[in-house]
Amino acid sequence: MLLYDIIRRGAAEYPDRTALISRDAPITYGQLAAQVNLLANALRERGIGKGDSIAVLLPNCPAFTLAYFAATAIGAICVPANPLLKPAELEHMWRDSEIKLVFTATLLIPNARATMGSLGSKMEIISVNDRSETPEGVQTLAELMASIDNAPIDTSTIHENDPAVCIYTSGTTGRPKGALLSHRNLTTNCHQISKALDFHATDNFLCVLPLFHSFAGTVCQNTALYCGAQSTILEQFHPARVLEAVARHRVTIFCGVPAMFGALLQLPPDPSFDFSSVRFCVSGGAPMPVAVMQSFEKRFGTILLEGDGPTECSPVTCVNPPVGARKPGSVGLPIPGVEMKIVDEHDGDVPAGEVGEIVVRGDNVMLGYRNEPEETAEAMKGGWYHTGDLGKEDADGYFFIVDRKKDMIIVGGLNVYPREIEEVLYTHPAVGDAAVIGMPDRLRGEDAMAVVVLKPGTEASGRELILYCRERLANYKVPRKIVFREALPRGGTGKVVKRLLRKEMEMEGGG
Repeated sequence: MLLYDIIRRGAAEYPDRTALISRDAPITYGQLAAQVNLLANALRERGIGKGDSIAVLLPNCPAFTLAYFAATAIGAICVPANPLLKPAELEHMWRDSEIKLVFTATLLIPNARATMGSLGSKMEIISVNDRSETPEGVQTLAELMASIDNAPIDTSTIHENDPAVCIYTSGTTGRPKGALLSHRNLTTNCHQISKALDFHATDNFLCVLPLFHSFAGTVCQNTALYCGAQSTILEQFHPARVLEAVARHRVTIFCGVPAMFGALLQLPPDPSFDFSSVRFCVSGGAPMPVAVMQSFEKRFGTILLEGDGPTECSPVTCVNPPVGARKPGSVGLPIPGVEMKIVDEHDGDVPAGEVGEIVVRGDNVMLGYRNEPEETAEAMKGGWYHTGDLGKEDADGYFFIVDRKKDMIIVGGLNVYPREIEEVLYTHPAVGDAAVIGMPDRLRGEDAMAVVVLKPGTEASGRELILYCRERLANYKVPRKIVFREALPRGGTGKVVKRLLRKEMEMEGGG
């Protein structure tokens, strides 16, 4: 199955059913298919074809979905990116992907142009805004699609194992790697998720998670459309607006990260907010505190199912079932068609209850990392994807994540890589040494903290270093706190022992 088949089926079987709703404006499956076809044909006329990469630098909006499916319909590769990223962060992704064209919003055009300038690229920018809101010299989406023949899309040259989407993720190196996901990877995951969670065509998914993220892209967009359901799109997360949208649109499935559920709990009780339409909520992207889960379920009168899965797995690998045993603190059972197990450092099987690395196998596992054969081989040793998460499996087959093998920090469900921040800090003239660790945050899950050693004879304040990072990093990556030390704890090989650093910060109340 191809991603485009989801759109084609919707138009053929239920053209008048609402597919998307944004700002209270509904878009039917028939309308969505017509727009996807127009844009796909327009891209072909622009010379975009199979294997070419197009970037989508957008907040949540119907144009994201339109660009995503139009590109993949003609065999191009969609490369979504966080619209909060700065040009220096986009540069590697767009160079590595050899981006030919960028869909973005007017406010983000300066960042797209700056990235193009640093790459010396002639890639084309398409604004999704109206002509009145778009600067001269930049074509709008409507102009691109004008006077285009809405011919049927011929997908005969596209194979389900061809790459469809490239999502950049990273390990402890801080350099993003492009996880190539095929049509088969993504559509398989849609099927697996819909079976595991018993999604229906009558469901209405709240899409407030960012669509550039694999969780929202697969569950709130692709799987909702795969099931013939509706996706209610919100551009940003505002707790009160979320509850208003749930009540107004009778949302049945609410997917979020733990920070979102924690924020909703902070709202004062208001009987006018009706949550009764919600069948259940799904949490992923970061560990869900059991206390938050229990408080949320009690207050909102629904169940909250925790699951997990890395981008490289399209991304869902496991989830607690909506019917049957739910185990707080567990990420649940492998979804249908996914194999998971715990292995030791030699990839040997680990007995139930013992901690090891979680590895995954299934048709949802990526093709590999773009232009990274060695990284791909390491990640896919023995035909199993090595997640880098340390976990255990209980006697009932439920999986528990006990720690992350990598030093990644998760801020509000978004991945933050310490070395990336450290590299920025090292470019400051006063910084001699630096280490970034995660510290608990009640609402965001974690925040980055930087422990810094200044060069002899130099001075810098914590505020100065935070502002320095803010100029070079997306806001969610910027350390919330800077702690100064005379030295960092290091092991025999010279590496910073972050475990000791975290313990030191906890003892001093810094974390």
